[in-house]
Amino acid sequence: MPGTVSALGTPVVTKLLDDLDVAILRRLNQDARKSFRDIARDLEVSISTVSNRVKRLESEGIILGYAPLLDEKKLGYDVLAVIGIRISKGKLLEVQRKIAREDKVIEVYDVTGEYDSVVIARLRNTKELDAFIKRLVAMENVERTYTQVVLNVVKQEKRAPV
Repeated sequence: MPGTVSALGTPVVTKLLDDLDVAILRRLNQDARKSFRDIARDLEVSISTVSNRVKRLESEGIILGYAPLLDEKKLGYDVLAVIGIRISKGKLLEVQRKIAREDKVIEVYDVTGEYDSVVIARLRNTKELDAFIKRLVAMENVERTYTQVVLNVVKQEKRAPV
């Protein structure tokens, strides 16, 4: 049940997850390359228990996949932009899907407030940002945009809170 705490003092995520599931997910969240053997030893359960639990979490869509966490700046992507977009009525999903196909876009959100959508984009420099914004504004059904450039990242968590 959401908002409750387990006997181990950990939050209960859903009815589908018990304390062991949450403990396994936490270890995978810390290091997705950690072996089932190491996780089993940490949790004092069998390797087959860990393996079966992970397979179930994958098949139920709780674990969606595994990916390395990359340092975008070291890859040359120095500009992180947060862009609010006002979209013509009735065209929201169509425009969002088109924007999501852009290779520099890392996130697209349907939001409340002054703008209909928020887009997070990673670009190499301000010249790329300029070209990207001009492509957005030129898109059919994009009424206007509002762009903010991130100066410093104080916290950016890429792992789910379990």
